[in-house]
Amino acid sequence: MLGRLILLFTLVPLVELFLLIKIGTIIGALPTVLIVVGTGVLGAYLARQQGFQVWSRIQREMELGMFPAEDLLDGLLIFGAGVVLLTPGVITDVLGILILVPVTRHYIREWIKQRLQRMMDRGTINFNGFIR
Repeated sequence: MLGRLILLFTLVPLVELFLLIKIGTIIGALPTVLIVVGTGVLGAYLARQQGFQVWSRIQREMELGMFPAEDLLDGLLIFGAGVVLLTPGVITDVLGILILVPVTRHYIREWIKQRLQRMMDRGTINFNGFIR
């Protein structure tokens, strides 16, 4: 696990830096900076909009006495997308925006649910606090 984190925190920034330099040499420095800033602003707007929608769904389900598991996972994904969009880069921006779009977020959420289910089936992860 530590090795994966080290790769994540060293390899991803290096690839992002390489891509930004390549894009900058092709279209110029100012357009590249504007793209990075533009995706950050767009991402912040989408994260805020999607976050409020998920928050209202969570409140509505809680009022009905239901546990909003999928909406909580959506909220976590939206938060993660917002964090990813704060980091300058092309790959992270595309990933963040894909997570913020409800259609693609649905597939990502289902993939995460399947992975969590497999981990629970194997016994590598336990969720004890949610069920009485």
